[in-house]
Amino acid sequence: MSVQGRIGGAGGTRIKRALGVQAALEWAFRVEQAQLELSPAKGVTEEGFGFGLEYVLLQRAMLGCKVDGGQHKMGSYIHPDAEVIAATVAVMPDCLSGIRMAIQVAELARAALTPNWMPGVVPRCVPMETKKNQHGERATTIVVGTERVKTRGKWRTVEVLACPVTWRPHPEQIASARRGYDDWWQALDWVRDGLIACGMLQDVEVTAAMPRVQPWLRRCS
Repeated sequence: MSVQGRIGGAGGTRIKRALGVQAALEWAFRVEQAQLELSPAKGVTEEGFGFGLEYVLLQRAMLGCKVDGGQHKMGSYIHPDAEVIAATVAVMPDCLSGIRMAIQVAELARAALTPNWMPGVVPRCVPMETKKNQHGERATTIVVGTERVKTRGKWRTVEVLACPVTWRPHPEQIASARRGYDDWWQALDWVRDGLIACGMLQDVEVTAAMPRVQPWLRRCS
């Protein structure tokens, strides 16, 4: 679900708004229009969200002030928390596909989408090719051999025909789509842990809420 509106109020006690990591990403990239800074700071390691991530965030923030990168919005205000979220995504470690995954996470959040894991899709056995004529659509057949048969007292050679078939969509296509969803889920889990650990968000509190794990698996109610 997309998060509408800005976070934070003027004056009084600051109350943080609790958001799951997916909602926080959608707020940062869709509402605040934060941009990725994909050039890592010199000497930053990408082994995890510990020192490497904190170092990058500290380099991009000035004790809670606006994080570098707001120029992408052409002078418009971008909430500092959105910049921190974008900076976290930008240092996605190589073990989670690095920059490629960072871009995917950001673009899906910007569109308020989740990866297409092909819900409800079941492979079907179908002819590899079909052809149409005045009698309708028919499966294409091929000759796979010959046989001698006796008809009306005479031996004849007849062709043995077969219909090549395939699975559509192929099971590997479905498996690949679901691996992609799982990779995205692992990336969001990493971002969530990093944002909670860094403690640099001013107005947003990232909760433990996560998208469903392997939603294609049926679970007992």
